[in-house]
Amino acid sequence: MLSFSVIIVGAGPGGLACAKLLAEHGLDVLVLERKPVAGPKVCGGGITWDGLIRRVPEHLIEGVFPRQYIRSNHQQTVIKSPDPIVATIRREVLGEWMYRQTLEAGAVMKTSCLVQKITPDYVATNQGSFRYRHLIGADGSSSIVRRYLNLTTDKIGVGVHFQVPGNFDRMEWHLNDTLFNNGYGWIFPFKGMASVGIYGAKPYNNPKQMLTCLRRWAALQKIPLNGLKPRAGLINFDYRGWRFGNIMLIGDAAGLASGLTGEGMYPALVSGETAARVIINPDYDCHELQRLIKKQQKHRRIVSFSAKNRLLNIATMEILILALRTGLIPFSMLEMAD
Repeated sequence: MLSFSVIIVGAGPGGLACAKLLAEHGLDVLVLERKPVAGPKVCGGGITWDGLIRRVPEHLIEGVFPRQYIRSNHQQTVIKSPDPIVATIRREVLGEWMYRQTLEAGAVMKTSCLVQKITPDYVATNQGSFRYRHLIGADGSSSIVRRYLNLTTDKIGVGVHFQVPGNFDRMEWHLNDTLFNNGYGWIFPFKGMASVGIYGAKPYNNPKQMLTCLRRWAALQKIPLNGLKPRAGLINFDYRGWRFGNIMLIGDAAGLASGLTGEGMYPALVSGETAARVIINPDYDCHELQRLIKKQQKHRRIVSFSAKNRLLNIATMEILILALRTGLIPFSMLEMAD
């Protein structure tokens, strides 16, 4: 049985960032990915200026937006900035770029590799069993590593979107209480298409009902969805800790996504790099991750408060947009990046 210093389950942004950093510091790392290729996931594809934009090569970015158009049932505003606030990148493109970087750093990668069993000493897969000293769960909202740790997951968000062909030039956020409850609809432009979707948190939003509402909203926006196939994904924001002895959880596996916006890529990156640095140096100060966790908890409280009843939800959303309009809070308050 082969042995590795670190085994990482999952080759999303968090897992790959963690593996690359560990490999660059000379550790032997094995990454196990159940899909044939790294990266693809249902995702709106928005990355923030303070988060991933400055870490990604410019030629991979498809759209850059210094203006954000935000609308509710009762008001609308445009948030402007001299720097790009949000950019768009295809998740599969980001995954392929990070995958190549991780291989070049010296990590061992196994795709189409399904984890079947986890023990305190080894991980059994359909491609053999492997011993580990450290195990990282980077395997998303349905994490098998999280289940091995007996951590339940009650706070889950749902994202549903269509990839709509056409030329779209505005990045839009729609807070419509009638259609989205305490979630939101989005239009994120890419080259020659846009991600048009809806996000909401369960149990406040039902996935089947969300799809119906998404179709209704798209029709109101005069965005044709006929013949297009919807895609859906889960977002885990049920954070219950990330470090459990020699086992760590990162990204959605740890429940670090934002329950308010569904943003998960930046938390995955930060937690992945933090896990790597803690393995490299057990005395590492995890200040960046701690700041992110505090913001994640704030977002979770807003979601829980707004879900109490419809009037509270409407008041919360309208006050939020008013505060953005008047500059009382920055747009970055909605982002997981600082």
